[in-house]
Amino acid sequence: MDDDARYEVLRNDEEQYSLWLVGLEVPAGWHRVGKEGTKDECSAYVDEVWTDMRPRSLREQMDRAQSSS
Repeated sequence: MDDDARYEVLRNDEEQYSLWLVGLEVPAGWHRVGKEGTKDECSAYVDEVWTDMRPRSLREQMDRAQSSS
């Protein structure tokens, strides 16, 4: 990753995050979240919002299992 480059934050349907170079086509299954900036700015944003690293489907499965016990 180029430190002078501009990045944007992407999120997939499993609520996992990734940094992506601005101007590149967003890969299938990923969506822009509206955060753009330096690598450090985008990384800080991801650190702030991605507090549970488990994929969404796993969190939901674990919640269902816990509520049924």
